[in-house]
Formats: sequence, C-alpha cells, structure tokens
Amino acid sequence: MKMGDMIDAFRPAEGPPPRTLGRFLLWCLSGAWGPLILAAAISAVAGTMEVVTAWYLGAVVDLATSADAMTVFADHWQLLVGFVVFLVVARPIAFGLSAASNSIVVQPNVLPLVLSRLHRWTMGQAVTFFDNDFAGRIAQKQMQAARAVTDVASETINTIAFALASLVGSVLFLLTINSWMALVLGVWIVLYLALIRAFLPRVRGKSAARAGARAMVTGQVVDTITNIKTVKLFAHADHEDKAALRAMSGFRETALDFGVLSAWFRLALMTVAGVLPVFLIGGTLWLWSIGVTTAGDIAAAGAVSIRIAQMTGWVSFTLMSIYASIGEVEDGIRTLTPPHTLTDAPDAGQLQRIAGEVRFENVSFAYGRKKGGLDGVNLTIHLGEKIGIVGASGAGKSTLVALLLRLYDAEEGRILVDENDVREVTQESLRRQIAMVTQETAMFNRTARDNILYGRPDATEEEMVAAAKAAEADEFIHGLQDHKGRKGYDAYLGERGVKLSGGQRQRIALARAFLKDAPILVLDEATSALDSEVEAQVQGALHRVMEGKTVLAIAHRLSTIAEMDRIVVLDQGRIVEQGSHAELLAKGGLYARYWDRQSGGFICVEEAAE
Repeated sequence: MKMGDMIDAFRPAEGPPPRTLGRFLLWCLSGAWGPLILAAAISAVAGTMEVVTAWYLGAVVDLATSADAMTVFADHWQLLVGFVVFLVVARPIAFGLSAASNSIVVQPNVLPLVLSRLHRWTMGQAVTFFDNDFAGRIAQKQMQAARAVTDVASETINTIAFALASLVGSVLFLLTINSWMALVLGVWIVLYLALIRAFLPRVRGKSAARAGARAMVTGQVVDTITNIKTVKLFAHADHEDKAALRAMSGFRETALDFGVLSAWFRLALMTVAGVLPVFLIGGTLWLWSIGVTTAGDIAAAGAVSIRIAQMTGWVSFTLMSIYASIGEVEDGIRTLTPPHTLTDAPDAGQLQRIAGEVRFENVSFAYGRKKGGLDGVNLTIHLGEKIGIVGASGAGKSTLVALLLRLYDAEEGRILVDENDVREVTQESLRRQIAMVTQETAMFNRTARDNILYGRPDATEEEMVAAAKAAEADEFIHGLQDHKGRKGYDAYLGERGVKLSGGQRQRIALARAFLKDAPILVLDEATSALDSEVEAQVQGALHRVMEGKTVLAIAHRLSTIAEMDRIVVLDQGRIVEQGSHAELLAKGGLYARYWDRQSGGFICVEEAAE
C-alpha cells in the first residue's frame, strides 16, 4: 500500500453527523484513526529528538572540559561518532518521516474524507433546507468545516504530539540533572497551561463569530453574482454593493476582535516563555557554583530551556489556530448537521420499473401553514393516461407534482404509484421513475453532452444524440462554442446555462427527459419559452415521447394541453373540475372562463383569481 493510500479518503461515514463537537470530530475522522495515531507517534518520536540533542550537547561540553585534548578523539570516538550519526542520520529521518506522515498521509486525505461526508449529508437534506439559505453560504460552510477539521487533526499531530513528547522528555532529562530543575519546569508548564486555558475559549468564540461573518460575505456575493443579469437590468449595482459592504463590515469587525485578542494572547505567552530560560539556566548555574552540576549540565539545561521557549511561540500560535479551527467547526455544525426532515423509511425498498398508475388519496399539504398547497385532493391517473393540470397561480399545481416526486411529504393522505406508497420506497428509486421538464430549466456549467446525459448517465453517444434530435436540439448544439474554443456537444453551457436562450435551455431539458425514458413524465410549462415554430416541432417530439407513458402536464397556455385525455382544474388547493377539453368547455365553468379570458393562449391570472 502506498503511503498516501493509508487513509480511504472517500469512505462513507456511519450514521448522521452528531451535533456536539467531540462526537462530530469522531464522526468526521472515523475510519482514519489508525494512520492518524501512527502519524502522531512518529511526530512524538521527532519531538524527543530535541531532548537527545540537548543530552549530546551536554556530554560534548563535559568532554571538552574534562578530557585530554591530545587524546579526546581516540579515547571518546564512540560518543563523537554517535553524535554525528544522530545529527546526520537519525534526527533527519525522524523529522522527515514526521513531515511525510503529515503532508502525505494526513492533509491530502482528511480534507476530502470530511468534505465528502458533509457533502453527502447535505445532499440528503430536503429542498426546504436549501430554500432557507444561500447556496454560496452552504458551500462555504462545507469547505470551511472540512478545512478546519483537517487543520485540527494536522496541527494536533504536527505540533501538540511533538511538543508534549519534547516536554515530557525534557522533564525526565532534567530529573537526571537535578530534581529541583525538573520541578521548576513542571511548575512553568502548569502556569503555561493555565494561561492557555484562560485565553483559548475566548479565541474559540471569536473565531466562530468570524467564521459566521465570513460565510455571510460569501453567501451575499454569490447571491449577487448568481443574479447578476437581474442586478444589471434593474440598475441596482449600488444597492448590491451596499449589501456586500454591510456583510464585509460585519466580517471586518469580527476579524478585528479576533486580531486584538490574538495579539494579547501572543504577548502573554511570549512573556511566560522568556521566564523559563532565566530560571533553568540561572538555577543550573547556581547548582554548578556549589558543585552539584557540571558545565555540560548548564549547556544541556540551556539548550532545553531555549528550545522550549522558542517552541512556546510556535505552540501558542498553533493552539490559537486549532481553537480558531474548532470555532469554525462549531459554526459549521450549526449549519450543516440538522437532521434530515425528509427521510426514507427504515425498511424502504427499491421501486423497480413501474407501469405508471398514480393515485392521490385525500392528500392535503399546506407547507406547515393553515392555507395554501392542497386540500383533500383525490385523483387517479390511469396507466398511460395524459392529463393536463390547470389553475391560477397558487392553486396547488406545482405542489401536486412536488408531492408526487416526494420533495415534501403529504401532511394528510397518501400518494400511490402502482399501489406503492411513495413513503415506503426510497426517494432515489421513486425519482428514477419520473422524468420532469420544468419552466425554470436547470442547467449545469458542464458540456452540452453532460447536461443531456444527466437524464441517463450510462446512455451511449448514439442514444444521447438521438434524444437531442428528438428535442430539436441537435442542430443548435452543433453551432455552440464556449470561451475556450470547445464546440458542439463539448461546449460548456455556463452557470445555469446562461449562454443559451430560454428556448435552447428547454430543448436541452427536453432531451434530458427523453433520454431518461421514465414511465411517468411531468411537464411544467415545458414549452413556454419556445417560439411558435419551434414549439410546433417540439410538440411533435413530445407526442412521440409521451406514447405509452403516464403524463402530467401543467400549463397556463391552454392550447398546449387541449388534446390531453383529461384536464384537471385546481382552485385553492381543490379539484373543482375535470374532463376533456370539449367537456369542460361545454360545462361553462372555471375552465371555460380561463379559455375565454386567455390572451395569446395564457390564463389571465388576475381575473381568474378574482
């Protein structure tokens, strides 16, 4: 096994992320403890090298003050050779292995291990989780928490294990010189730890506040950039600039608070560090003056004390960094670890290929409110039936489809697909059986090929191209070229497909749905962005792809659903009419009024809602 493969960087975690710091860190690093402990042990061995260096220095000084200069090399060559071998071979190997374990085993693997686990958990959240936050802020929190956990693990191994080994070794070494010197070091360590204990909780809190403010800046900036066309169309650059500056100002204030505390912390620790050499060197010098220690002991104690004093600054900086990282981890915990609100049942099975019958039984859903959504809907859509869904804005059309896809759970009643309650099968297997094309087409900043293959990633190139042709997309795709010169199906479409027209985006989305070839097809204003000529072409393709499928088509432009087998009219969350186009016109009810009032094929929503 290669050194870099000692940790499985993408191993899934077991269970949900805990919401307390210690258990959360254990969850993040589970499966990697063996290599981490080994890396810490190697770092500790490297830390003891400092004590061995001081011992050798003292021995050489004693040798120089007591041995015969003419025969010192002949009489004491073993000590001198050991000193050289230690400095040239053993010490570099120990430090090299410590550096390698941290830079090859720990850092490159812990970050993707933690990030992949947080990302998987976040991907399992219900859509409401994402609706209630900035996309940029969530992404920032994931990266921030993963980096912070990595820093805690890396610095604990690289610094804390090293420093503890050095301190323990120094105490034991000073005991061989004089127990009083060991006691002095022990008392100093207690004072040092007390100072750290006083400062670091405050560092942790300030760091958490700074991390939250930083994530808010990212969320604000990403939100502006994501909607940059709207910003420009409404000439609101100044407005967005002020919003960004408010977020940046908040971050600046928290950063200043953290900086002031950090400066006082470093000053206090460096003052304490300066005291140690004074007492150890001075004490050993006094003991030498009364004949208790040797000159070599003075040199060794001096080397140990100065090294510890130097290390104090490094350790204090690292401890501050660790506690700052812990603050960021705690900030990430609050955002990223809420329990999933929409989960698969413990015994949920995989929904296999279905025929396509759908049944809503007394379904009610109001998004946790008293009004809105659906109210007592009963609807059966038979195998292969094609229904149109009509209603004014807020009538419940999109809610009906969202519940079918189980983006939310019905508050009352149940939804069956081929007699399977959608809550008793896995969400992923349910959604594989449903293809959907929405009015707001979703494009990834990937190639045209990748966007179409999203419908069925294992499709062949021929199947992908055939789907594009069926959606009348193949011709314009061949004319695409991105800013890097990539053409055709290899051209990138830009974030959210901004390089395409609305009609082009919808044809890509249609191609994706065609390729998925699911038994149930949902069309939510699927042709609303197409001009009349292209819509006529796509309607032909739609009729072909709808053959043998159960179809739910939401439309404001009634001409697009007039030929459906049945039209269902929703009003204030209830089904008020259903039947064929001709039957509903003959009734002279709400649908007939929609038909009479539409202009250019659209429902006059304001009039219809009156």
